[in-house]
Amino acid sequence: MQLILLERVDGLGNVGDEVSVKAGYGRNFLLPQEKAIVANDGNRKVFERRRTVLEAKHQDELGKAQATATKLAGIELSVIRATSDGKSLYGSVTSNDLAGLLADAGYEVARRFILLDEQIKTVGEHAFRVRLHPDVTASLSIKVEAESL
Repeated sequence: MQLILLERVDGLGNVGDEVSVKAGYGRNFLLPQEKAIVANDGNRKVFERRRTVLEAKHQDELGKAQATATKLAGIELSVIRATSDGKSLYGSVTSNDLAGLLADAGYEVARRFILLDEQIKTVGEHAFRVRLHPDVTASLSIKVEAESL
């Protein structure tokens, strides 16, 4: 299936690229999410007329994401959790927990955009990343403390 991308898609291409994808991926994800349109002569002409608007929108979103990443770099997150031996947590700190902490700090981030390199299951400082835009990722850390009895 030949599609024209309307926005940048990781691992696939940038705005305006004509790509070939499997029919299911195009039909079930790219087209309903309005990330692409079917590549035919009519849509190519329509896209060329809309190209400048789409590229300007992409640049605007990139600028906003970079500004948000700069603001997020200065934020300090911490959480207190119950531990079994003072070091190991009962359970773990999940991306859902991190999204809640960020929301409390005033930043609405969907949990699917929070990238954990490893599970947070111990007390201490742990690093994680937040994908704000396909080209912008903010690095943050969280301090996990043991609950005092």
